[in-house]
Amino acid sequence: MEICCASRQLSPINLRFDQTFTFRPATVRCDLFPDAKAFPEISTADQVFILGMGFVGKFFAADLKKKGWVVRGSCSSTGKKKQLEDLGYSAYAFDANHPQDEVLEVVKNHTHLVISIPPLKGVGDPILCHGGLLERALKGGRLRWLVYLSSTSVYGDSGGAWVDEDYPVKPESELARARLAAEEQWLCFGQNLGIAAHVFRLGGIYGPGRSAVDTILKQGPMSKGQKARLLKDYTSRVHVADVCQALHASILHPSPGKIYNIVDDDPAPREEVFEFARKLVEEKLPGRVYAERGDQVLVSEKPSKSTKRVSNARMKKELGVNLHYPSYRSGLGCIMENMAPMS
Repeated sequence: MEICCASRQLSPINLRFDQTFTFRPATVRCDLFPDAKAFPEISTADQVFILGMGFVGKFFAADLKKKGWVVRGSCSSTGKKKQLEDLGYSAYAFDANHPQDEVLEVVKNHTHLVISIPPLKGVGDPILCHGGLLERALKGGRLRWLVYLSSTSVYGDSGGAWVDEDYPVKPESELARARLAAEEQWLCFGQNLGIAAHVFRLGGIYGPGRSAVDTILKQGPMSKGQKARLLKDYTSRVHVADVCQALHASILHPSPGKIYNIVDDDPAPREEVFEFARKLVEEKLPGRVYAERGDQVLVSEKPSKSTKRVSNARMKKELGVNLHYPSYRSGLGCIMENMAPMS
């Protein structure tokens, strides 16, 4: 693929999602989008393809489906394909390392594309590494808008200072550097094909079934990644409903080449978030939290390392996003409020 210099800019979407999530301790049913009419309706003549229907992709797809959109997507295995089909989606098992022509032909006939496939170590973006294959496949199709879901990890460590989209990026890990390279390539891809391409730098994503509350209720041992995040003074996060709200805003008002930070207003230490979640669980489900689990969650093993606080000012000003959940407190409160013990 030809590498070009693309100006950095972005665009809008709207959502409601009302689906039951089941996990060991509880069933969650949360009205995620309290102001569903914040944005006008999107034309149902449009079609969205989601490359990588994971946590965000499934929430976004559910909202668009309710609005009458045609939504299709890809996943990495036949097992996940079956799960998506059971939810009513046309899904394709897509091997990004060996893109199938028939799947690319399907993508070509959609008007909007969400890319939610992370980079791979030693490979980079698994789709763009195939040179001009995707560009040739989609040239002359219906596609006019795309967004690449990236990460705030591209900023590296700012020592706790606030960072915005103009802050110098200094990714510290191989995967973060691959994210940054993929951002540039997807913006270039859009410019080459005359498509309004955007980058969303997402904070830590949470929502029903995937939150500090869920981690505490599952009572399982913390992963290596969770323990590492405990050592950060600040972590910027965002509720999945607000990611979808920003996507909606971008579709309605495309801004080719733009980059947006998609985070809430309240970057906070992970210990603080888990302490708040623990109190919520103890209030609603007394006796559910074991003391040893609480100690494991709340005590860091090493001195904290400052990272960064990520600003969402551009998202609010240019996309007009009014956060449903401006803080982890309101987001976790909604999740806990709508949680009922399993029978």
